Amino acid sequence: MLSLISRPATFRQLKALDMVTRLGSVSRAAEEMNLTQPAVSLQIRQLEEAIGARVLQRVGRGVQLTAAGEILARYAREILQLWSEAGDEVAALKGDLGGTLRIGAITTAEYLIPPILVKFAETRPHVKTYFKVGNREDIIRMLATHEIDLAVMGSPPRELRTNATEFAKHPMAFVAAPDHRLMRRKRLSLKDLESANLLVRERGAGTRSTVESLFKASSLRLHIGSELSSNEAIKQMAEAGLGVAFLSLHACALELRTGLLAQLPFAGNPVEREWYVVTLSDRRISQAAGLFRDFVVEHGAHVIDNAKTSPDRRRKSAPAR
Repeated sequence: MLSLISRPATFRQLKALDMVTRLGSVSRAAEEMNLTQPAVSLQIRQLEEAIGARVLQRVGRGVQLTAAGEILARYAREILQLWSEAGDEVAALKGDLGGTLRIGAITTAEYLIPPILVKFAETRPHVKTYFKVGNREDIIRMLATHEIDLAVMGSPPRELRTNATEFAKHPMAFVAAPDHRLMRRKRLSLKDLESANLLVRERGAGTRSTVESLFKASSLRLHIGSELSSNEAIKQMAEAGLGVAFLSLHACALELRTGLLAQLPFAGNPVEREWYVVTLSDRRISQAAGLFRDFVVEHGAHVIDNAKTSPDRRRKSAPAR
């Protein structure tokens, strides 16, 4: 490793390896780094020459890490993260409370994080934001590999040692088009949904796990009509009358306000859970991430409530004819 640290281009080489590892291909890494593919490939070759071992091997149309590459990629990520943290702390000494905030959020949380970020930016205008949205498995992986500093999700991951703090309520509900046949029922219960065409997220999603738990706890059969990876697709299908959706109320607040969707009228609907902000317990987070975590815990619920009651201009009514 002494030969590795003696080379002037090592930092760029480690950055190239880290990006290829994250994105799974040299071409995507080149695009992300604003370099040509040959330039990234050259950085990888120079790194391999420095350590005397291959770090990547081609598999089909993509690449994967060798055993040596796995080791080096892990240390490269830690080195790059430490370098970033060092820069943040030096900036703090000069009174510049900036740095980069690296957040991950499950897909449903993408509806509530932006207003929180807006308010946070008003207090910390020099903080840059790196915001990733994905399903639960993606976000847990990014947290475990230090691609993000903190995550917002419906429940802390059991597979990682984390510090998790509840900061807001997370209501989820069965919703459907206002003219759906179940909306005309005077008495309705969860049992009536056994035969309904349920529209739910893919396995691993928070709302999917919740609806499965609801039916299991009531000893009822869960019949899934359609499994989709997008909240938007579920909403569109429900609006068209193609089934009953189980969604976070944060994800369909606009549709409920405008009458495109309505909650099914039965006891226990909506179901209330919690939102958590999660960090790894065995890793020091950046100054920016710490400031954001504290802001979310203290102000997150208030910001979310205000956002729900504020006029939403994302969709405008069609002009009268």
